[in-house]
Amino acid sequence: MIKKASWGRLSNHGHNVEFLTERSSCSDVIKSSLPGVVFGNGRSYGDVCLNPGGNLWDSLGLNKFISFDEEQGLLSCEAGVLLRDINQITIPRGWMLPVTPGTQLVTVGGAVANDIHGKNHHIFGSFGNHVLKFRLLRTDGEVIECSQNLSSDLFYATIGGIGLTGIILSVDIQLRRIPGSYVESENIPYENLEEFFTLSSESVHDWEHTVSWLDCASGVLGRGVFSRGNFVDHNKYEMLESTSVTLPIEPPISLINKVSLKSFNEAYFLASKIGRSKSLLYYEKFLYPLDRILEWNKIYGPKGFYQYQSVVPKSVSYDATKEMLREIKSSGEGSFLAVLKMFGKKESIGMLSFPMEGVTLALDFPNKGKKTLELLDKLDRIVHEVGGRGYMAKDARMSKQTFEKGYLNHSDFTEFMDAGIVSSMGKRLF
Repeated sequence: MIKKASWGRLSNHGHNVEFLTERSSCSDVIKSSLPGVVFGNGRSYGDVCLNPGGNLWDSLGLNKFISFDEEQGLLSCEAGVLLRDINQITIPRGWMLPVTPGTQLVTVGGAVANDIHGKNHHIFGSFGNHVLKFRLLRTDGEVIECSQNLSSDLFYATIGGIGLTGIILSVDIQLRRIPGSYVESENIPYENLEEFFTLSSESVHDWEHTVSWLDCASGVLGRGVFSRGNFVDHNKYEMLESTSVTLPIEPPISLINKVSLKSFNEAYFLASKIGRSKSLLYYEKFLYPLDRILEWNKIYGPKGFYQYQSVVPKSVSYDATKEMLREIKSSGEGSFLAVLKMFGKKESIGMLSFPMEGVTLALDFPNKGKKTLELLDKLDRIVHEVGGRGYMAKDARMSKQTFEKGYLNHSDFTEFMDAGIVSSMGKRLF
């Protein structure tokens, strides 16, 4: 047994880990270790990729590029390839993934299974909108090619299907052109939610990337820093060596507390007010700032942390977001990494995809047991009263009832689930 944890580090249980290294042999490995679930690079925050005491199929060995059409921007690769590796190959040639999350250290298979989104949803939608086809291994040994024209129902079920429909072997993706590897960015501090919504509305037409850091520890409800950016032609496709540091130790307690949180947030907000002019940033620094600190999740201590991400419809987004922030403030809790952004109208194609037009709020809370869970339950009630939902890629405790309220076509999805795949999340929600 090998101990495995997800990024939230809420558990660290033993698993029987089998390694997938060759597409041709995956079926034999899977059949000899049923039931189980795929584990990529472990960047999901909750239990979507865990199966304590059972089988895990480690997919990082499926890391080969199959083909790349430089004229059309068509990429085919195995499911264990990291988004970072795609960026390093395609950006110097003027192409990039249309959608990436806040880390490039996730696998392509995980990007499909969780239908990830980025800071440019209002333009490019989610990852699944750019997937042309994939090869899916069912645990009975059948390999199915899925696209919008081939096995389309299974195609839509697998995108955002949290790994429960089969093992993704390879994926074909349509990339997008970029003018260079640098982003012209601007940080604008704001004092309340009204200003956030105004900035968001003003930015969607001229700025590709928009996102906001939110100060949850301040006495000023809803203040934060709005960031926006566009790729620009600066030194064209210059590639710099990635630099990172590793947290040297695991602290015995969480470093995130009321004192540290308030001090950091106050300093960050004041710094943004001083330097609000535009700046030119290398794409990694703008898109993936946290990747520069490896194992940053250890700052929450040995008990780990919960990430909670929700989306609420546009028509009720102001009132619902304000109510959530009030609940957080009254609880005495604060989120170190609080991110607020707008989703656009582009619909996701996945049956269980998370995004909808509206506002999404992502929050990190140190694990304080019952107190933290009670707060998350209260946030659930606010979200679902207005027709919103939670993001399963970030989830570790969503109830079956809450899941079904947020994903109304959940019963249709069960038809496509593979009986040989089991995960902690799958058992909890289905």
